[in-house]
Amino acid sequence: MAVPRSPPRARERLRVPAAGNDQIHSWTLVTNQALESGWRVLRGSVMLAAAFLTAALCYFRQLHLCLGHWLKWWIGYLQRKFKRNLSVEAEVDLLSYCAREWKGDDPRATLMRKAYEELFWRHHIKCIRQVKRDNYDALRSVLFQIFSQGLSFPSWMKEKDIVKLPEKLLFSQGCNWIQQYSFGPEKYTGSNVYGKLRKCVELLKTQWTEFSGIKDYHKRGLKCNILFSDSMLESKLYEALKFIMLYHVTEVYEQMKTNKIIPSLFRLLFSRETSTDPLSFMMNHLNSVGDTCGLEQIDMFILGYSLEVKIKVFRLFKFNSRDFAVCYPEEPLREWPEISLLTENDRHYHIPVF
Repeated sequence: MAVPRSPPRARERLRVPAAGNDQIHSWTLVTNQALESGWRVLRGSVMLAAAFLTAALCYFRQLHLCLGHWLKWWIGYLQRKFKRNLSVEAEVDLLSYCAREWKGDDPRATLMRKAYEELFWRHHIKCIRQVKRDNYDALRSVLFQIFSQGLSFPSWMKEKDIVKLPEKLLFSQGCNWIQQYSFGPEKYTGSNVYGKLRKCVELLKTQWTEFSGIKDYHKRGLKCNILFSDSMLESKLYEALKFIMLYHVTEVYEQMKTNKIIPSLFRLLFSRETSTDPLSFMMNHLNSVGDTCGLEQIDMFILGYSLEVKIKVFRLFKFNSRDFAVCYPEEPLREWPEISLLTENDRHYHIPVF
């Protein structure tokens, strides 16, 4: 018996859902493929970005470590260099310094402890600034205090251009022997001595002018720390001070030849066999300063007179004697400013701080 066949329209209706399912499946497949492709692209991009970020972080971490090590080394180098070259150290407690330096019960240590206690209790000195031990330390101690206190030029320096003094000695007074002037360890400079002295004196004038113009104490202190950590600049300043001393000795010697009244300390200077005139004073005494020896007591008189300052020195090894505290010069001509030094042996000097 034959199965009745569906009408054509019925058969078409039966085939329509199948075609719709294929179309939906195709769109689903395309969408899935697109999503998978997009995800792969996105995942690749994310992974690439993550790899790049990781590499960048590693690079910057290594750079940070390298810069850190380099900066640490450079800071340490500067600190070591600055500390090594700093010729006037920071303030330290006076009695603590004494306890550290003078231990034991031997007579000299006992004497020094008593002398330091005298400075603390009677003279009200609370701290000390240690000065580099070399043959310039007396000049360094004096000049440091002049600059740190902002003292003004001596009156005679305000009236004369000190930069021209080397030529003045040569052309006005015929002191051609100044060609034998020694710059510390440098023994002989010949005809070039005038140019070198001029530069030294010009530097002294410039620095003195700058320091005296700074009104703030702390700013002067910072500038002092910079200046007194440059050994080359320092030596030029000290040679300028030596020349200023020589200039005054020469001036007073010329006055003495005309029977003018001169300070007694210069008469004492010229009475010595080794310093009967400016040339012998330079050759036998001044040329050695900064090289093989420092300033002697009579040189301290001349330095104070030349700079118009009263230099008060506490000589600790002379404790309990009338020479414990002395002044250079003893009787200043005017009301000159006073600066103080202390010494344990008349060879090396430090700076007391009140």
